[in-house]
Amino acid sequence: MSTTAETTTASTGSIILTTGMFDLLKDQIRRKKLAPFNEAKLVEQLRNAQQVLRNQLPDNVVDINRSVRLTDLDSNETFTLTFVAPDKARKKNKTESILSPIGLALIGYPEGTEVPWEMPEGVRRYRIEQVSAI
Repeated sequence: MSTTAETTTASTGSIILTTGMFDLLKDQIRRKKLAPFNEAKLVEQLRNAQQVLRNQLPDNVVDINRSVRLTDLDSNETFTLTFVAPDKARKKNKTESILSPIGLALIGYPEGTEVPWEMPEGVRRYRIEQVSAI
């Protein structure tokens, strides 16, 4: 992560998605599988999203097949998640589905962004510290 990176909040920054991921997220909304808070946030994110080809996606943006170091701003815990396709996610391999609650929260955001999202234990706030390809 660049030391000159500025922190942005999810409400001030737009997400960057590949066209395929954009369509997958729209499908999640259609299926009504999200909490109302998260559905409203995802609809707003998609409304303002920038769509790019996979080879144009910046390296510092959360996407499938990327490892993400983040900080839970409510507990100050820092941890790393590796996001993969839903059928590839395995706890034993320490991988997380990109369509999991936290994957949906972070997808499309660059390093330095602070993101609030409703998790099973309530609304949590995360800061994306570093993103790297796996």
